[in-house]
Amino acid sequence: MSRQYALGIDFGGTTIKTAVVTNDGRIIGRGSVPTGMPAAPETLLKTTAAACTEQLESAGLELKDLVGAGIGMPGTVNQETDCVEYANNLGMTNFPFIRRLREELGIPVVGGNDADCAALGEYMAGAGKGAGSLMLVTLGTGVGGGIIVNGKIWTGCNFAASEFGHMVIEAGGRPCTCGRRGCFEAYASATALTAQADKKAKECPDSLIGKAYSEKNHVSGKDILQALKSGDAAAREVFDEYVYYLAMGLTNLINIFQPDRLLIGGGISNFGDLLLKPVKKHIETYRYSRYSAKNTEIGMASLKNDAGLIGAAALTGIFN
Repeated sequence: MSRQYALGIDFGGTTIKTAVVTNDGRIIGRGSVPTGMPAAPETLLKTTAAACTEQLESAGLELKDLVGAGIGMPGTVNQETDCVEYANNLGMTNFPFIRRLREELGIPVVGGNDADCAALGEYMAGAGKGAGSLMLVTLGTGVGGGIIVNGKIWTGCNFAASEFGHMVIEAGGRPCTCGRRGCFEAYASATALTAQADKKAKECPDSLIGKAYSEKNHVSGKDILQALKSGDAAAREVFDEYVYYLAMGLTNLINIFQPDRLLIGGGISNFGDLLLKPVKKHIETYRYSRYSAKNTEIGMASLKNDAGLIGAAALTGIFN
């Protein structure tokens, strides 16, 4: 059998997802196992290796059938030393996870940052396909993303580039988990949106988000979306402020990088045109290049949770 397959691994704080990816970007088998945190790096290594073996067996393949395996890690992966230099949510610092997984499986293994992998997946097989340069901004628990230029991930001098969430957009503003104040992440993450919705819900108990809060002591993204669709004024106030800050951050990124295409991913992308239309309107007004004949195309990511898996597999060079 010719080697037309690669294994993609998306390593998260809750689950380790695996998929067999073909050389035309299709997923033909997938699985997931609990990460099992808290756990020592050695234990996480064994869990990952076992998940890979199980995935191959379920797909009817063997290790020899693979080009290799790619893994996206939630942290900084040094691709010269094959070490996870820092992954705070996994308790890893300078651990040779990639090299050790290669030894465990006996096949080529390549590692990268998980958000970079998601950007590469969208570039290779999703809404970024055909773009010369692509920027993906993911809006979830935090704000992350990746930059792809001519098919290559822009990693910076130390493999830690594209921490979009930690540029300051409001000097002296809300505290961020990184230790600074006013970071993009503190205003544009899904966490930031629901935190502001919680605050507004307590001020407006008769609103739809207020009633949602009274039932479970928290307002979810789904609650906000439903309230918006139902015309809830309190939800609209929170969301309009969120959209404004999101657009300001995205405008900054466009002004700096001017990519061919910018995609929005993560859980917040489920808001669809309710989010995209006002964001694009703000960006059109404020971006420096508004008088240029060509401008960055702005859209939603399309691969959802598959982006990281396909992008991780792409690290192996299977699409080349």
